[in-house]
Amino acid sequence: MLHHGGQRARGQRHGAGAGGERADRDAGPTAPDRPRLDPRRARRPLRHQPQEVITIEHGEGNPSIATLLRISDALGVGLPVLVDVERPPALTVTAAGQAPVLWRGPRGGQARLVAGTEPPDVVELWDWTLQPGESHTSEPHSAGTRELVLVLEGAVDLRVGERTDRLQTGDSAAFAGDVAHGYATPDAAAPARFALSVFQPHVPGSRS
Repeated sequence: MLHHGGQRARGQRHGAGAGGERADRDAGPTAPDRPRLDPRRARRPLRHQPQEVITIEHGEGNPSIATLLRISDALGVGLPVLVDVERPPALTVTAAGQAPVLWRGPRGGQARLVAGTEPPDVVELWDWTLQPGESHTSEPHSAGTRELVLVLEGAVDLRVGERTDRLQTGDSAAFAGDVAHGYATPDAAAPARFALSVFQPHVPGSRS
């Protein structure tokens, strides 16, 4: 799958941000012995041309998180499998600052996928930072997806469907990830940092 390393750029879950932000370009292309993305293996029709998938795989594209999510869902693999390197199954330790940055906001915010598991039940752990006035909107994820958020610093406006709640430092929330949702900092607030866990059940694919 896509290879993370500090080589050429490539770009992952939570849709394009409100300002059209793109997934970050700080990880390398597929290693020579890495299995390749094969659009013919998609369990759902890909809304992307095969050449676009190949371009992304080679680290030459700059896809949004939403694009990578649609590809991972169509191929039946979790996002951690799509963007991460091969790792031993028993224990994975990611040193501080080494997790891939998969989103950057227009004012310096960023999201790192710090840990994740493989199918069939995919769990992702994210470290999000939003600068004042930044926001990020997510498309609905696959049915049954659930998310947990814990605000570590500042304040976050959490929108789930038509409801918006302001979470302060230390506040947490559980919500459905299979409806439209998003995160934002109040315009006059200090930067916000929050941990986000995403659970996506019954993903049929596996790393091949």
